[in-house]
Amino acid sequence: MVFRCCDVHILSNIPLTSPQHGQQVEKQNASPTLIDRLSYMMNSDASIEKGRVLPVDDIPDVDNRLYDNDEYSLRCKLASLHRVINMYGANSGPVSDHVSVRVNNNANQFLVKPHALGFHEVTASSLINIDVNGVILHSGSTGFNANVQSFLLYATIYNNRPDLNCLIHVRGPSVSAVSAMKCGLLHVCQEACICGPIASQTIDIDASMKRLSIGDGIGDPKVKIFILRNYGILACGETIEEAWYRAFHVMIACETQIRALSMGIGNLILSSEEASNQVQKTVKTGGGGVSTGDTAWAIGELEWSALMNVLDTAGYHTGYAYRGPFLRNV
Repeated sequence: MVFRCCDVHILSNIPLTSPQHGQQVEKQNASPTLIDRLSYMMNSDASIEKGRVLPVDDIPDVDNRLYDNDEYSLRCKLASLHRVINMYGANSGPVSDHVSVRVNNNANQFLVKPHALGFHEVTASSLINIDVNGVILHSGSTGFNANVQSFLLYATIYNNRPDLNCLIHVRGPSVSAVSAMKCGLLHVCQEACICGPIASQTIDIDASMKRLSIGDGIGDPKVKIFILRNYGILACGETIEEAWYRAFHVMIACETQIRALSMGIGNLILSSEEASNQVQKTVKTGGGGVSTGDTAWAIGELEWSALMNVLDTAGYHTGYAYRGPFLRNV
């Protein structure tokens, strides 16, 4: 899209009633005006406008032999997750924050994005395969490096929790604010109840080892949300779908808590333990507790399918294999 700064100046110097004004307007209609440009820039949907995005699934058919079907699907999902995070503005910077997934339940291999790529640029082929010790096994299609030192922090989680296959570190303003509160995440809304049991961790910097480490107590299989003191919140899941489901709800819960606390903590009404347990029981059934006929949905899977349909309709070409007959492939 091209915009000429001189167009506004030319038009402003021509009387509205003159024939030249109409001619100039018609001339400028052939190319974007300042209003057009500003409207495009301010349009919240501009980032998902069809034809203006990199495809998520950029692995040519001839290169599919590099990955088995499971890893191919996993790469497409993880790249799509980065696009979803960017779409929601959930990342604290264009290249920062950590998202990773275990490769096909392999205890020692993981996929991460190249550190130099923005979340809106991540594709299936660009993802880096890294082992639990931070050794690059496959550098992806870009040749950029991974943030190895940062990854070693999350490798500690993976080592202690073999049941977790995806980690999402969110550090937006509201999330970071809650991570700095002594009270932690309060059950002031349904989204907070959805998060389930939460553990708080203090991050220690080991200067001698030049790495980050976290404290003990991360082995409880019921805990899939970790508050990292003064460093945001880590949302985890057995699948990418579950990890995003928990990350999405913890972000809403943190934003709600920040707004509610403006009234004073003494004015807050917290959900009862019984109500919280009922919410968590419903979450475990998948599908948001809504009847979906004979289809059994894992946690977050139904919501993820809807998100992939949004991205595919916008031209992202996610490579996602839809289950529901009501969804169309784009």
